[in-house]
Amino acid sequence: MMVIASDRRQARVVFRYIAGLLDGSPMLSELVESRTKESIHLRNRITIEVHTASFRAVRGYTVVAAVLDEVAYWPSDELSANPDIEIVNALRPGMATVPGSMLLAISSPYARRGALWNAFSKHFGRDGDPVLVWQADTRSMNPTVEESVIAKAYEEDPASASAEYSAQFRSDVERFVTLEVVQASTVPARQFLPPIEGIEYFGFVDPSGGSSDSMTLAVAHVESDKRVLDFVMERRPPFSPESVVEEFSAVLEKYGCFTVVGDRYAGEWPRERFREHGIVYDPSAKSKSDLYRELLPLLNSGRLELLDDERLAAQLLGLERRTSRGGRDAIDHAPGRHDDLINAAAGALLGAMEEGGASPRVWWIDDEPGGWVPAQKLIPWWH
Repeated sequence: MMVIASDRRQARVVFRYIAGLLDGSPMLSELVESRTKESIHLRNRITIEVHTASFRAVRGYTVVAAVLDEVAYWPSDELSANPDIEIVNALRPGMATVPGSMLLAISSPYARRGALWNAFSKHFGRDGDPVLVWQADTRSMNPTVEESVIAKAYEEDPASASAEYSAQFRSDVERFVTLEVVQASTVPARQFLPPIEGIEYFGFVDPSGGSSDSMTLAVAHVESDKRVLDFVMERRPPFSPESVVEEFSAVLEKYGCFTVVGDRYAGEWPRERFREHGIVYDPSAKSKSDLYRELLPLLNSGRLELLDDERLAAQLLGLERRTSRGGRDAIDHAPGRHDDLINAAAGALLGAMEEGGASPRVWWIDDEPGGWVPAQKLIPWWH
């Protein structure tokens, strides 16, 4: 029996409920043979186990039951437009051989897409349907929640409160870009393009303090009517910001970028750190929502060449368009996801100067006597 959530910490909340049910029943408690922090082994050969939301991690099991906790909010760094649907599809073969196996999804609703929305739209309120969909507001499920708390939430953000407290799917959230568009803009097997003399490159940095978000760098140039992403680098926390600035500065120098643009993070800190390494740091005049908004027509018209980077593509697919109370669209990552890498890439692609020259599409390097190999198969120069 799997308990699946966005991460192990969240899954252990449901896991503790299950442990409490077992321990609270004399008959069921006798079935417990052993337990660990993330699993309970029963004498009837059933194991109750915590898993994270990954379609790769749930394969290969025989599954009698699966609990999908907060399935509408599952994040993913995998290249999938709908990671929740992929996980459900991966679970079904393992449940097919068990008569009466049960799939239970528990979640506050979010956008009108994904496994939860599909189940709701196909099965809710249908007599005789083998799938039961239960929809209930917070006060019906837990009357101890004060009405004043709910009223205040509605006053601050009606769309969010309607989903959180009234179990209504949000109509103000849409997917930013489709998987087909992202795949069409991605050059297969291209991990990076080396710096070429005579090309004018543009660098963009998304800084971070090193404890929660990644710090990212992207470099791009313009070639004919296309904007080409040459290089991306991500350093995930925890890390030393000073060390990452030094590393990024060395990359920028290789590409001839002695000025870099970044978002308005932490005041003067990025400027001071990059200045120490001979790089001028200019705060971006555009918000990341503006960058994403201007990136979309370039994506849809096929005027971008993206690197074949799974995390970059996943973050691009994870972007959402939301309509604010004032009617203006805002584009940002979904709850629980990240956009550090695509933020840097969008900034670099949009900032690349139009007068940049052309670079060859294929590079070959004499690796050994009599042998020629594509440059992308060599160890990158920054290693």
